[in-house]
Amino acid sequence: MAHDPFDAAHLVGHVKDAPYFEVPRSISPDGHLYIPQGYISDEPLVAANSTLHLEALDFQLTKFMVLEVIVAVVIAFVFIILANRMASGARPRGRIWNLLEAMVCFIRDEVAEPAIGHHDARKFLPFLWTLFFFILGCNLMGMLPWAGSPTGALAVTGALAIIALIAVTAAGVQKLGAVGFLKAQVPHMDLPFVLAVLLIPMIFVIEIVGLLIKHLILAMRLLANMFAGHLVLAVILGFIAASAGSSLHYGVASASMLGATALSMLELFVAFLQAYIFTFLTALFIGMAVHPH
Repeated sequence: MAHDPFDAAHLVGHVKDAPYFEVPRSISPDGHLYIPQGYISDEPLVAANSTLHLEALDFQLTKFMVLEVIVAVVIAFVFIILANRMASGARPRGRIWNLLEAMVCFIRDEVAEPAIGHHDARKFLPFLWTLFFFILGCNLMGMLPWAGSPTGALAVTGALAIIALIAVTAAGVQKLGAVGFLKAQVPHMDLPFVLAVLLIPMIFVIEIVGLLIKHLILAMRLLANMFAGHLVLAVILGFIAASAGSSLHYGVASASMLGATALSMLELFVAFLQAYIFTFLTALFIGMAVHPH
């Protein structure tokens, strides 16, 4: 029985995380290049009193983990060299050096300083630069054949959003103190005592929930854009398999390849755009934390 190229599970399987890389069958008979695994136990953990059953330990390595490590190593390698050259006082030379320096200056001048303020932005620049280039690198990994975009997984975007939330909270606490940061969540209002007793706790809870929701949206926005883009690309390429054996195969295949190329160019733009949006919103949230009014 022929496999349905538009089966939802099949399409999602090409986009989601997995313990293997999908490669041509000329490299691996089943099309999967499996990642060597560490300790994996199928036996559930049982507490001492034998009444609480826990899930089995599963330290499974996946392709997104591997790609994230590669992105981190490449970023560290490239920017350590760039930082050493800049520290030596050498003039920027070469397209790569000029490109990276332009991107670094853009994050500083057009993102950090307008959102956080000139005096406070400097201390957060290393974090924002790291965040931007890590997300950008993960996004661009999805453009490589047989790789994938780690930012197409909620575990990755969720972890990035949690890191952003910690940075925002730490920035506010460092600037205002723990009590001052919590008090700043409620705007100053001249209210009668009775209304203040009722409204201020409600507004405080709403603001705290809103703070959490804003960072949740950070994760979901990045996830949705990267996951959906690659899923649509998989659907377009699925038309080639669906038309196999038909008299229209070559026409459909040509149109699919052109559509996939055009969508890939759009995905390249989206990779930069989403890294910028995530970094800009994080900087904006930091600015709101250190300058609440």
